[in-house]
Amino acid sequence: MRKELEKTYDPVQVEDRIYDFWLKGNYFAAKADPAKKPYTIVIPPPNVTGQLHMGHALDETMQDILIRTRRMQGYAALWVPGTDHAGIATQIVVEAALRNNEGKTRYDLGRERFVRRVWDWKELYGNRILKQLRKLGSSCDWSRERFTMDEGCSEAVKEVFVNLYNKGLIYRGNRIINWCPRCTTALSDAEVEYKEQPGHFWHIRYPIKGTSKSLVVATTRPETMLGDTAIAVNPNDERYKSIVGKTAILPLVGREIPIIADDYVDMDFGTGCVKITPCHDPNDFEVGKRHGLEEILIMDENACINKNGGRYFGLDRYAARKQIVADLEKEGYLVKIEEHSHNVGECYRCKTTVEPIASRQWFVKMAPLAKPAIEAVENGDVKFVPERFSKIYINWMNNIHDWCISRQLWWGHRIPAYYCDDCGEMTVSKETVNVCPKCGSNHMHQDEDVLDTWFSSALWPFSTLGWPKKTADLDYFYPTTTLVTAYDIIFFWVARMIFSGLEHTGKPPFKTVFIHGLVRDAQGRKMSKSLGNGIDPLKVIEQYGADALRFALATNNSPGNDMRFSDEKVEASRNFANKLWNAARFVLMNLHGEETALPAHLTLDDKWILSKLNNVVADVTANIDKFELGIALDKVYSFIWDDFCDWYIELAKIRLFAGGEQAEGASRVLVYVLDKILKLLHPFMPFITEEIWQSIPHEGKALVVAPYPEYSEALNFAADEEDMNLIMSAIKEIRAKRAAMNIPLSKKAALFIETDKPETFAKGAEFFKRLAGVSEIEIERELSVANALTMVVPSAKLMIPMNELVDPEKERARLNKEKAAAENEITRCESRLNNEGFISKAPAKLIEDERKKLASLKEMLDKINDSLAKLGEIK
Repeated sequence: MRKELEKTYDPVQVEDRIYDFWLKGNYFAAKADPAKKPYTIVIPPPNVTGQLHMGHALDETMQDILIRTRRMQGYAALWVPGTDHAGIATQIVVEAALRNNEGKTRYDLGRERFVRRVWDWKELYGNRILKQLRKLGSSCDWSRERFTMDEGCSEAVKEVFVNLYNKGLIYRGNRIINWCPRCTTALSDAEVEYKEQPGHFWHIRYPIKGTSKSLVVATTRPETMLGDTAIAVNPNDERYKSIVGKTAILPLVGREIPIIADDYVDMDFGTGCVKITPCHDPNDFEVGKRHGLEEILIMDENACINKNGGRYFGLDRYAARKQIVADLEKEGYLVKIEEHSHNVGECYRCKTTVEPIASRQWFVKMAPLAKPAIEAVENGDVKFVPERFSKIYINWMNNIHDWCISRQLWWGHRIPAYYCDDCGEMTVSKETVNVCPKCGSNHMHQDEDVLDTWFSSALWPFSTLGWPKKTADLDYFYPTTTLVTAYDIIFFWVARMIFSGLEHTGKPPFKTVFIHGLVRDAQGRKMSKSLGNGIDPLKVIEQYGADALRFALATNNSPGNDMRFSDEKVEASRNFANKLWNAARFVLMNLHGEETALPAHLTLDDKWILSKLNNVVADVTANIDKFELGIALDKVYSFIWDDFCDWYIELAKIRLFAGGEQAEGASRVLVYVLDKILKLLHPFMPFITEEIWQSIPHEGKALVVAPYPEYSEALNFAADEEDMNLIMSAIKEIRAKRAAMNIPLSKKAALFIETDKPETFAKGAEFFKRLAGVSEIEIERELSVANALTMVVPSAKLMIPMNELVDPEKERARLNKEKAAAENEITRCESRLNNEGFISKAPAKLIEDERKKLASLKEMLDKINDSLAKLGEIK
């Protein structure tokens, strides 16, 4: 039984009920079906700590538009939901709660109890964001919900780690890594964001042993000099050839350090001398390896000076810097200080300045993995939309460093490496190792570190489908079809998924990477807490409804480009929803039976709207296929608002009010077009479309799984569409002229049409009478009408006797009154703008507003004079 539509649309009363209807119908579920093509999207898993923000809302809206479209097109459409354990973020949240609520640290609990506490937190709060995604209308297959630390994903992580280790692609080594002193963990290169900051170059004098000479070096981090183990010069630098092999004295410390020659040094930069600190600079580390230099680490995990820093032991790095500079100046080693702006690396999570330090960590050897991942994009196996992002991806992959994957955390996938306490043997295994395979000892302990969160996220497209097991889902749904994500995680996630998929499954993880931009505020600024310009999507949904939010996010959306969000956009979206709702109510109030097929006889306006609809179906489908979702939505919007609501419904009223077979025919076309409109719009605005569809005559149980419209050559009425467009152009021109002359449509007048297409315009006789205020109509190939308002439109000249439109004397009096008022106001504006006192003292905006007002008044006066001239032609 069809449901009656309420007088006004209230999303609060509709959306939760409709979503429950979809869930009970199991309409989001996908299963392997040999008769269907698969279409698969895996959700970029939000952090379990996450709260829905505008970035999520945009990302999930784009994915849902695609998945709903493909589901309706008959694909086995699978959208896999899930969350990421988010190592650093989650541990920080739980540690803060522990500290604030109980006054304890994780060390008070110990590792096992703390990890159990994090699991408890995850069970309590971890699914919050997935519930919020339901409010948005996300049509994920919730029966397949995954978590990056669930049993299956954890098995995949161990499988990958062991496989890569056995191939020599994972290794443990002492290398320079990015260290966050606040998160107290290593970071990969992709987790470091660089920002230009003001700083200094400190020029320091290093005495050469046994001489009165010195070398001057410049550094932006004078505190690291405590770990200097050499000074390097270029071997081709004639200035320093004689001192290579000698030693310098490290100021403040007194340690002797060698003067070495290395091609790394740019002899044209500064003095051509560089201090070498192997433990605190990646380039210095490589120089140190080449020359066998001593490695002296001078900072602890909190970026405080350790015991190797002598008298500066215990000082924070910045306090140490201040003290060292003061001591250098006091002891005569500071030559000068220069202002200097430079790029400084920050932790992507907490924004703390990272410290490059030498540390024993686990790494993935990237060169062998990057090569096939680059080739997959170059040969088109993986396509980026827009294509320009493929160049960014390839450039980054060509310059990639080995990936530091170990993190000094307790929450995460613990590294599956086991150490014998007796003989030191290390064993990497998928299974827990309790007995040393070398000496037989049962004194074993597991590596304390966990894996980078992105290590497990990189496996997401295939681990969620059952890998490493050879499941039916993996065989059918993998490779996935489309990955939808923002451009800011191409390096964090997209690149790692591509090389991981190729390495472990032999196939790229997806065919297309659809990149969208970021959501910015109405002024184009990035949303942030510091600016206070963030917008809570849940509050938008509460006020306007999810459909309005989705519509606003998709409007004008262009692949790869940022978008601006404003209240005005959402209000416009809500207004569109109301327009659609009212149109649907009109159709229902004029319903004639339950027939859903088109009538046998179609009128000119029927053929016009059906032909327009047919073209819109083709355009929308083509643009969705190209990921131009903003253009696709604009096509639907324009058709609904302009063609269906503003024109066809008005045209159809002629037959609806006539009754009988005419009314039935118009009603059936209205229902047919509304059904197709709802199907086209459904992926963008799923709630209101489902609610309306359930109220009109329809076939099937739910719009969410109803067949998507397809272009039909049988509905291509190009000639009729052209004829109707000519008639509409004429009606628009008459209405525009009436509006300009303030003549209401209720003031009827005769219309004379001179045209070489009389048959075409004759078809529109009733349309002119209803929509253009026409009392009677005469159409001839040649016509002459005296004292007429004349308009020229494509294929016709339109003439309306002026004396039927206006009383010349009354209209002339009215226009003269308006003319006098306009002239007086123009005189006042010109006087003000010619006043030097006003120009010199008034704010620039006030002056500009006055100039705009003057221009508008002059334009108005021209129109009044034009109207008076036309009146003068009437005898």
